[in-house]
Amino acid sequence: MEKLYNISIFTENSVGMLNRVTIVFTRRHINIESITASESEVKGVYRYTIVAQMTEDQAKKVVGQIEKLVEVLKVFYHTDGEVVFQEIALYKIPTKMLANRFDAEKIIRAHHARILTVESGFTIIEKTGHENELKGLFDALVPFGILEYVKSGRIAISKPMKTLETYLEEMSNN
Repeated sequence: MEKLYNISIFTENSVGMLNRVTIVFTRRHINIESITASESEVKGVYRYTIVAQMTEDQAKKVVGQIEKLVEVLKVFYHTDGEVVFQEIALYKIPTKMLANRFDAEKIIRAHHARILTVESGFTIIEKTGHENELKGLFDALVPFGILEYVKSGRIAISKPMKTLETYLEEMSNN
């Protein structure tokens, strides 16, 4: 049965690495729902978090293929229940629509969002949470007129306690 899997890939920082990783998904006809890349807790090691809908067998095969790439240090796959995850969204609405400030503040507070900046022509609001929470604020802001909306990919941290440094030490001892 297909479900969402969070694939965490730890690599060296090299040109074209993201392309080589995504080709593994493309060859298997697996659509990537979201992807983020950043530095990890280990100096010089970068992390890709990829979310894709697939079977567990497909997840195992994808992980195996990605681990064969030279610059890849370690790859893990987890279900949603095995990770803590969030996304971030920014909403730009016209400042003039905030004339009834009480209603706007009420909506922002109710959705646990915050105002990042207020300019003469626009206001930018930030919200972190799960996709349905971001969509909920989007729907609440539609009457104010959304000028722009952008959402990040998922970032996730696994619940298992073994650290990346432990895995790297184990690899160097083998």
